[in-house]
Amino acid sequence: MSRYMMNKFIRAVEMSTANVNAYVADTEGFVAGWLAGGAGPDAVADDRVLTPEERTAFVNRDYGVLYGLGAHPYLLWHFTEAVYEHEYTEGFGWRELVERYRAAIIPYGEVDDIP
Repeated sequence: MSRYMMNKFIRAVEMSTANVNAYVADTEGFVAGWLAGGAGPDAVADDRVLTPEERTAFVNRDYGVLYGLGAHPYLLWHFTEAVYEHEYTEGFGWRELVERYRAAIIPYGEVDDIP
């Protein structure tokens, strides 16, 4: 497990609208590009490693599994909110996204209150 790298990836996506859009448009390609050092604000880093389970969770955009693997709850919530922005504004509301997030992470432990 590489919590540091998971959180670094989450931050790289969440902190840039361009990266959020690229990740949503081609999730698997973005993950591969980030691991190769070609995406995100720290593009020069050569220490990028994710376990196969972590990589699959990012490719599947499965925030419940990411939480279970140790992603930081604060970073993960903002990542989830950014990645699912188009879906929750077009398909369902923000409150439903919060409820889906809680339901996905609650099996892994205590859930922080999300306003």
